[in-house]
Amino acid sequence: MKVYEALRWASSFLRENGRDENAGEWLLMNQLGLSRAQMLANMHDELTEEEEAIFIKDVKKHGIEAVPVQHIIGSEEFYGRTFLVNGDVLIPRPETEELIFHALAKLKKLFNPEEKLDMADIGTGSGIIAITMALECPGMKVTAVDLSEKALKQAAENAQRLQAEVAFLQGDLLKPLIDAGKRVNVLLSNPPYIPESDHAILSDVVKNHEPHLALFAGNDGLDCYRQITSDLPSVLADKALVGFEVGAGQGEQVAELMQAVYPEAHVEVLFDINGKDRMVFGEIKS
Repeated sequence: MKVYEALRWASSFLRENGRDENAGEWLLMNQLGLSRAQMLANMHDELTEEEEAIFIKDVKKHGIEAVPVQHIIGSEEFYGRTFLVNGDVLIPRPETEELIFHALAKLKKLFNPEEKLDMADIGTGSGIIAITMALECPGMKVTAVDLSEKALKQAAENAQRLQAEVAFLQGDLLKPLIDAGKRVNVLLSNPPYIPESDHAILSDVVKNHEPHLALFAGNDGLDCYRQITSDLPSVLADKALVGFEVGAGQGEQVAELMQAVYPEAHVEVLFDINGKDRMVFGEIKS
């Protein structure tokens, strides 16, 4: 089977199974270690029997079993870096890149360059927020928190691979910081925010292969935001920046939760490139 024949078969097979028909390209590029341009230039190359067998197996694993492409490949790109992922952590998504982009912009306005800052990432998962912030802001002390021991193991591996200095704490939301008596100037979080009632309408790729601990948060999806915002006074410094990723449609509710705890704070809801309310930021000044 030639490369173009393999891709043609994969596209048809995936489309018939209700999947993204372009997933075959990503699987074959990764398997052969080629860029897309390189693969396009070698469309008439013949796959070995082993390459063909592996490719067919991977395509069927995604098409029939709904295993995410990122889990098959074992990684995902985020903010220009490659992060290892598995079934113990959420797959990095573009919306979280926007959270970091806006957080970095707000840091420059809120703090002086010479200020020494402490930051916490709550519900770190694969570590994408904590590690990216540590690498983008080398002078910042970064702590990442997660309830899942398996998620922390994956995050620590990513930090080591990418040479990021991050401290990891296991525990529920802000509790490890409170127990340690730690105060931070920056707190970012992409916590679970899907209502339990949405379980039935999620795609099987997400529902069956991503950790429910990192997905669901009570009847309305706001349980984690309620707990975090109520505990913020115990961990925030006098001047601080708080940034949440939220589910579409939750922006105003999360903003109200933050404003209720910090009435004088500047709280705003930001929209992503698709026009959905996906971020809430709060600037706290003493």
